Amino acid sequence: AYFFSKFIIPLCFYLPFAILSRTSSVTLLLALKASRCSGIKTLPLPAAGSKAASLHWTSERAVSILLLGLLPAAYLYPGAAVDYSLAATLTLHGHWGLGQLITDYVHGKTSIKLANAGHFLLSAVTFAGLCYFNYHDVGICRAVAMLWSL
Repeated sequence: AYFFSKFIIPLCFYLPFAILSRTSSVTLLLALKASRCSGIKTLPLPAAGSKAASLHWTSERAVSILLLGLLPAAYLYPGAAVDYSLAATLTLHGHWGLGQLITDYVHGKTSIKLANAGHFLLSAVTFAGLCYFNYHDVGICRAVAMLWSL
């Protein structure tokens, strides 16, 4: 009962607000710790974000939704437009995801610079390779269809 009242109930109370307000997990944990120490349950307001961060967050979601639409389109209407759209969105989606891994797990000035250089090189080579494959070979859509037919 103690664990339930001190951890589960505050978590159920704070989690929806944290998700809706894009509060970080660290802020959520600090709020849970504060709720155990005091009788007043308040959710700390997230720090004011920049317009660029908000636009980036929205862009990530838009690319994810675009990928959800492109995957059925690739199956139903394979062609050059879908192939190049997939090349761009898959590369961008992977670029942003790998960027978050670097931000979270790479530390030290030199390591960050090397990781970012490798990150941009990998993204550029990936996009160039997918475009080359689309132009000089069967394309992404038909290649996946050929793999499925095996």
